[in-house]
Amino acid sequence: MAELSEIKRGLPLLSKHEGVWDGWYRHYDPNGDKIDEHRSRLVCRFPDGGAHPYHQTNFYSWADGKKEVRDFPAAYRDNRMWFDNELISGWAAEVKLDEFQRSVMLYWKRKGDDDLYLYEMIQLSDCGNYRHRVWHWYRAGRIVSRTLIDEERASHNWQQITGESFAGEALAL
Repeated sequence: MAELSEIKRGLPLLSKHEGVWDGWYRHYDPNGDKIDEHRSRLVCRFPDGGAHPYHQTNFYSWADGKKEVRDFPAAYRDNRMWFDNELISGWAAEVKLDEFQRSVMLYWKRKGDDDLYLYEMIQLSDCGNYRHRVWHWYRAGRIVSRTLIDEERASHNWQQITGESFAGEALAL
């Protein structure tokens, strides 16, 4: 059996998120009115080598045909996953007070817009096949929107994907 990487040893709950997740992002204004929704496929990977011990690629698609891809490589230190790219800077950490070991918290701020930041709570189901996430977006300390994300695991094995996009390919579970 291969030795667990440092990040997987330090963040065992987060390492359970490795794989491919399909879902929906739904965005709401401060009054609770839906302002956007789109499908998603997230590929969460802990590569055996390379510059980053974690790498997430998000594929978004809207009903009108619009598509977007975002890449989030991350470093690991101080029991946190650290993001720093052209879009965001921030961290993710397990909630040690959660005796059920289901909760991860994330904080990041938008680069180029110092007043915009968010906190995310991620809940992983006990079976490990469902995730539910909530983003609270703030500008200058005031809530500006909320995002609700519901996801189902499409595969544990992201290495099985052979295409360039990761998006929409058939996967064996």
